[in-house]
Amino acid sequence: MSFRYLAAVAVIVGLTLAAAPAAAQSETVERTPWGDPDIQGVWDYRTLTPLERPLELGDKAFLTQEEADELERETLARNEFLLNRERQEATAGDQVDRRDDGTPGFYNNFWMDRGTTAIGTRRTSLIIEPSNGRLPPLTAPAAARAASAEAERIAGVRRGMLPAASYTDLDAGDRCIQHAKAGPPLSTGGYNNNVQIFQAPGYVVLVPEQNRESRVVPLDGRPHVAPQIRQWMGDSRGRWEGDTLIIETLHFNGKHDQIGRPLLSWGENLRLIERITRLDADNLMYEYTVDDPTIWQSAWTAQHPMKLNPEPLYEFACHEGNYGLEGILAGSRVQEAEAEAASKQ
Repeated sequence: MSFRYLAAVAVIVGLTLAAAPAAAQSETVERTPWGDPDIQGVWDYRTLTPLERPLELGDKAFLTQEEADELERETLARNEFLLNRERQEATAGDQVDRRDDGTPGFYNNFWMDRGTTAIGTRRTSLIIEPSNGRLPPLTAPAAARAASAEAERIAGVRRGMLPAASYTDLDAGDRCIQHAKAGPPLSTGGYNNNVQIFQAPGYVVLVPEQNRESRVVPLDGRPHVAPQIRQWMGDSRGRWEGDTLIIETLHFNGKHDQIGRPLLSWGENLRLIERITRLDADNLMYEYTVDDPTIWQSAWTAQHPMKLNPEPLYEFACHEGNYGLEGILAGSRVQEAEAEAASKQ
């Protein structure tokens, strides 16, 4: 098995902690003054484990301790190499964080925070269901859309290979409106892998580090808003089952993720169930199930272990939203003019 391959496909830092029952009971769990399990704090969910199990690993659900140790050594060595190598010019790509070879893009490795340690059960994917650790097959309409000429064109725009025809080619992240990484569900990346949880009687609030899009979750049994009301982060309602917080989110507007991305894609028919369990003083288990029969042929479930972070959550200022679209579209018009001039010659 190629450990370097596994490290390259992993977009995030540390490996998974041991799974816990979804509604685990604990006599020692800390509680709020009003009696709910205390899940407050800043929680760090960096992990080297990829969302999907690399195909080359087949049905291998866990690394051995030796394999995990080797992955950690290679990750540390790679970070040291990237820190000390000569300056390089970065070419256009589909994102600023990573080039095709897995090395940083426009940012240098100092700004990346994917983690370095292999811990816990050493899972080979965050997806635990299906058991192959892979996203289920797309439905026929979703597969056709993903393979369409329009999807290929949008993918070319994302990779910087084609000019953006209009503002509609650019997603909410380009506008700094909403980042899919902030969820729900939360997903990992090259940096900003923290979420702060607050509690008050009848409410839980989740504040992700990425874009800081606070989600207020009522726990008082109120019904969901009418389905005609669609929101970027959906409409969330929570309840306690034992010591596990269950959050159901419906009524996404389907605009916060785009063709070709792995999580919510079109999302208007998505039903998302999140489970948050405090395992002990320093560890939290975050699990979510995605069910959208218009996209996937079956539901799928992933687990993100989280560790308590003693540091505060700092501001993530997405200033590119102030000028990003104007600059991108102006560059696209220049590309088109250059291409037209070249064709005339």
